[in-house]
Amino acid sequence: MTKRDPFKYFKTSPEIIRLAVMMYVRFPLSLRNVEDLLHERGIDISHETIRFWWNRFGPLFASEIRKRRVQKLQSYSNWQWHLDEVFVKINGETHYLWRAVDHEGEVLETYVTKRRDRKAALKFLRKIMKRYGPPHIIVTDKLRSYGAAMKVIGNAERQETGRWLNNRGENSHQPFRRRERAMHRFRRMGTLQKFVSAHASVFNHFNQERSLSKRDHFKAARIAALAEWRGLCAA
Repeated sequence: MTKRDPFKYFKTSPEIIRLAVMMYVRFPLSLRNVEDLLHERGIDISHETIRFWWNRFGPLFASEIRKRRVQKLQSYSNWQWHLDEVFVKINGETHYLWRAVDHEGEVLETYVTKRRDRKAALKFLRKIMKRYGPPHIIVTDKLRSYGAAMKVIGNAERQETGRWLNNRGENSHQPFRRRERAMHRFRRMGTLQKFVSAHASVFNHFNQERSLSKRDHFKAARIAALAEWRGLCAA
């Protein structure tokens, strides 16, 4: 079966669309910032066009990145997850952004809810495990919702809590917070869920742990990541 070309009815080249979406999702830039940067490169488009491209292709790119990484992530024998949640304001109402990160800093899943009770934690855990399978250890803070949800699932013995153990999960929210400030927060819960899912996948794709690798290795990994990005959704 021939793969459908998602760029088929677009006059703009796929390279420009991928560049615009990458700049908007990857960096803390507004739509108008991306419009100005593209204009300096001789690409004259409206910020509303970039918004349309992001809504149309952002989830497609994120989905393709996730499909390529799921099988590799599932192969870990001693897989450790870090779970954490932060407050997010949407039209003045408090919502909660749940995030699961593995021991290497890979963002596995993001989930937005109106509550952070056992029901929300249980749905979040089941959503992750359905995609990735069960981990060896789950590190959380002392929120009781995690323990209650894990008792229902039957893996309460795998939970670990500690004052400093979950720093990786807590620090994983920093890139999102930078994007949240640049976008002046979100107006709808669905828009937030859509953006954080795509942002997590793009962040995973380009996150090379620069401070932990030598310059030559970092440059090679960056070139490979860009080359793979330019091939996303290729016919």
